[in-house]
Amino acid sequence: MDILALNCGSSSVKYQLFDWKRKEVVAKGMVERVTIGDSFIIHEVPGRETYREEYECPDHRIAVQLIIKTLTASTHGVVKDMSQISAVGHRVVHGGEHFTCSVLIDETVLDAIKGVQHLAPLHNPPNISGIEAAKAVLPDVPHIAIFDTAFHQSMPAHAYTYPLPYEWYEKYGVRRYGFHGTSHLYVSKRAAVLLGKDPKDCNIITMHIGNGVSHCAIKGGVSVDTSMGLTPLEGAVMGTRCGDIDPAIPAFIMEQEGYTPKEIDSILNKKSGVLGITGQYTDRRDVIEGSENGDARCTLALAIEGYRLKKYIGSYAAAIGALDAVVFTAGVGEMGWLIREKALEGLEFMGIILDKEKNKNTMTRKRESVITTPESPVKVFVIPTDEELVFTEDVVGILEGTYTDHMNFRYSFSGTDFQRK
Repeated sequence: MDILALNCGSSSVKYQLFDWKRKEVVAKGMVERVTIGDSFIIHEVPGRETYREEYECPDHRIAVQLIIKTLTASTHGVVKDMSQISAVGHRVVHGGEHFTCSVLIDETVLDAIKGVQHLAPLHNPPNISGIEAAKAVLPDVPHIAIFDTAFHQSMPAHAYTYPLPYEWYEKYGVRRYGFHGTSHLYVSKRAAVLLGKDPKDCNIITMHIGNGVSHCAIKGGVSVDTSMGLTPLEGAVMGTRCGDIDPAIPAFIMEQEGYTPKEIDSILNKKSGVLGITGQYTDRRDVIEGSENGDARCTLALAIEGYRLKKYIGSYAAAIGALDAVVFTAGVGEMGWLIREKALEGLEFMGIILDKEKNKNTMTRKRESVITTPESPVKVFVIPTDEELVFTEDVVGILEGTYTDHMNFRYSFSGTDFQRK
């Protein structure tokens, strides 16, 4: 059984083909510059040289067709024909309040996804285009939606309700939703295994830190709070997003500079965060190098990010009570030892005792590590995330009729015998 996972962005389509029987990735890749010209595909197969082809993709349907052409090609393909693919899993960023778990896509589901696209205008429209394109090209296989927001639908009302006119929630769905749900789900399940405990007995703070950054307070195995809100703009300092700021600032700057709402939204999402502070960098490796070379704004950016990460750990520990573990994941979380050190510095009073040497030597996206001392009451783990595996297992569970909510569904990676490939 081969499962194709698709992640459609506004100008890209990521894909992964997974062999469920052998439990391994057959191929993965990305079509870039979809809809904007000069598009191309990068196709990776374990044990082979990376394949690249220039191919104009004016829309997502052509991009999906290109992926299928590449997967079935006689020279660089991996399947004889698309009949080998049993189902397609689609990443959908925003499911609103409609979806608390992954679902089989029918017209009713697709209409519901379209009904909340105003909540994620940069993400849901290309997700929808990808679903429609894939269903047109592969009409005879099941298509499954996996939602970024679903994992966080366990949040209580006092955590997701904003102190705004309540009719905004009733009329427009303005509330906290949260994102990166599949990542938080995966690493929290793995942390429970490393702790030797059932997820329902675990209180964990998960820190997904990449270009996008979100944190999650997990109490008794379920999400009770998360840092991203109505949109992915709220929360921590990110590569280009500002995160938490005084909400009066945008109106003030619009008045001073004459920006339109669209322009200020673009600045907050694409020109702020680490880029806004440093004026030139989003990659934390560049920021660290700049700081080492005496760039004061790079040094400031590192201090701000570490400080705000620390504040989230403290506030979420207060929210969930006795803390078992903190987990760092995603690109920066897995590789950025200095940022982890800054985030954990001075937290010994909370029972977090960092092993600085072990932390400094933990820079890998292939191995799970503990970076606290053996005596540390609260463990800190670095766990490489695997969102695609969550996609795949949700799809297989739905196909086999065994899928339920994440607390009752048996994921392979929640077992002690799980081996990451």
